[in-house]
Amino acid sequence: MDRKFDIITFDCYGTLIDWENGIADAFLRAAREDGIDLRREEILSAYELIEPVVEREYYRLYRDVLTEAAARVAHALGWRLDYERGTFLVTSVSGWLPYDDTNAALERLHAAGYRLGILSNVDDDLLAATRRHFTVEFDLVITAERVHSYKPAPGHFQTARDRIGDARWLHAAQSNFHDIVPANALAVPTAWVNRRGDSPIPGGTPTFAEVRDLAQLAALLV
Repeated sequence: MDRKFDIITFDCYGTLIDWENGIADAFLRAAREDGIDLRREEILSAYELIEPVVEREYYRLYRDVLTEAAARVAHALGWRLDYERGTFLVTSVSGWLPYDDTNAALERLHAAGYRLGILSNVDDDLLAATRRHFTVEFDLVITAERVHSYKPAPGHFQTARDRIGDARWLHAAQSNFHDIVPANALAVPTAWVNRRGDSPIPGGTPTFAEVRDLAQLAALLV
């Protein structure tokens, strides 16, 4: 088979891992313990606004980003959560599961000879716990803890380029904001895994393909 790429890197949470259900379920469980009734949609809407703000403030470990974001989201929704209890989100990460299409698509790509990688806004230990849910190994892993920055900052992509060298590289991700825009800016070919049917933001039109899930991406590449 004449492949267009040698290595495919993926964002992890939101692309390979169903982090929306993971986040929402963790909030709902913790809130119920305090007698608070929240709605899934309002949790996710608030989290999507607040987490990038926390990441931009300064570099801190992702477990601290999660704790701070949990506290701010709770307060925004009227839940007076003590900061220390915000760690419920950190402890939930290891239980966030892959999308139904993830492992089969990764296995198909691996069997076709592609090298696979992860570029993730996460700490090393949290990603290690998540990787137990995958049925393939990854040749390249770059975390926020290693580059001391969070996408859409360019650190993940610049480090990946240094390590990938001249190999033909495709980056695939769900987040237009965190991944597609900065990868496009560095002329890295991109596949947008548009699971939610969103519209692209400026600079976020993928240069290789827009797909609805990883199964569709694997079908294009194999």
